[in-house]
Amino acid sequence: MDANREGFDIDLVVRLSKAALVRYGGPGGAALLLDHLYVVLKRYAERHGLGIERWQRCVTLVYSGGMRADFAPVIDDPLHSLPYGKHHGRIPDRELRNYLSTNPKGYCLGFDAAAEVSPIFRLTEALTADFAEARKADLVPLPEAGEVFARLLSRFVQLGKMHRNVSFGKLQAGSDIAPTSVFLTSLFAKAYVILAPKPHDGPLDLFFDVVELLPDLFEREIFQSGKEIWTLMNPCAQADNLAASMNDSKRQQAFSQWQKKFVTDLDGLLAAIEGNNGLDTVSKAVETAFGQRAKQAVLQHSAQRRESFRSLKQAGFVIAGAASVVTPARAHTYFGGPSD
Repeated sequence: MDANREGFDIDLVVRLSKAALVRYGGPGGAALLLDHLYVVLKRYAERHGLGIERWQRCVTLVYSGGMRADFAPVIDDPLHSLPYGKHHGRIPDRELRNYLSTNPKGYCLGFDAAAEVSPIFRLTEALTADFAEARKADLVPLPEAGEVFARLLSRFVQLGKMHRNVSFGKLQAGSDIAPTSVFLTSLFAKAYVILAPKPHDGPLDLFFDVVELLPDLFEREIFQSGKEIWTLMNPCAQADNLAASMNDSKRQQAFSQWQKKFVTDLDGLLAAIEGNNGLDTVSKAVETAFGQRAKQAVLQHSAQRRESFRSLKQAGFVIAGAASVVTPARAHTYFGGPSD
């Protein structure tokens, strides 16, 4: 959220062979492992003029521009009974007394598998029908939808995190009640796998349904006192509840309120687009959902498209290296009128 920051924050895993369990597996071993990791990275930081910070379970290097890289140690401990179990490992717990089951590489592979699910869009079906004759003319077909939208899930996760950041804003120390990244990422992937194979009008329509489904994708145990325990198990690791960080009443309430706001904001964006209310209305709806930078990106993209169309009073297209087709360029409404 800091406009002066540059680059990305990166989460990294320092992988050790299973033999490291012999050295660091006994009493005090997890704390010793973090000590040794800090010493090694401190030496590196001093050599290259980087900042360094130590946390409960990781060590952070701070680069110029404020970019941060978090290093967490994981000891290999394959468990072949689990999906992607050959990448399973052990990570120190928060108290540095023991090790917990983890599988960051397996989690990434599972996410990749979810992202490979090809969405079905009615627009794609219509285009296929419209261009049936062109296909018969031995022209090169359009790319398959799976090739074009292979990482649509990644975009959905990014948009979800953007909306979360805008909704919760700059938080004071100790008051962070925003839903955690791993919880959101897991929910988005789960919803995408369920909904992507079902026909939708387009990516935004699918995204709306994904956001609507999020609260139904984890288990809730409600006690007489009103307390709730949320569970979202990691299929690639033992007893790893990806919703554990959400088991705080304030954070749970904040998630429910945020998800409802997200649905409302997307509904407003869809209405602005489908109602042809003009670019100003659409850009304001984008700003409400995803912030000022997203609004500026929409306006800039629209300006670039207008400039492209102005410079092409007549547009020439070469199809599949065959005949050249010249057709007058039509006026474009840009969600309203040519002046938008």
